[in-house]
Amino acid sequence: QLSLVQSGGELVQPGGSLRLSCQTAGLTLEYYHIGWFRQAPGKEREFVATIDWSGTRTAYAPSVRGRFTISKDNAKNTVYLQMNSLKLEDTAVYYCAVGLGGASSMGYTYWGQGTQVTVSS
Repeated sequence: QLSLVQSGGELVQPGGSLRLSCQTAGLTLEYYHIGWFRQAPGKEREFVATIDWSGTRTAYAPSVRGRFTISKDNAKNTVYLQMNSLKLEDTAVYYCAVGLGGASSMGYTYWGQGTQVTVSS
């Protein structure tokens, strides 16, 4: 059975770091593109980062470029989002997703359950 199980979200101070994990089951991760999206209260879900099936090409939203890093470990069927220099505006529920890729949520078919990241002093 296909599943995406997320972990790693928590409360962190501005300037801090977190690593989100998205462990997949029931699919061969190396065949898919992976994306991270986030949704803040009262806002639309927005693209954060994506990595292609080979793990060699990545893309980031301008708001996180240089601070966040997406990576994948096919052997562990896990995708990561390393978040550094966190800002208050990074507060959101973060979702991982699997599919054909791109910056639109429509490019992804399977979604994780979401994990809350709160940046606050």
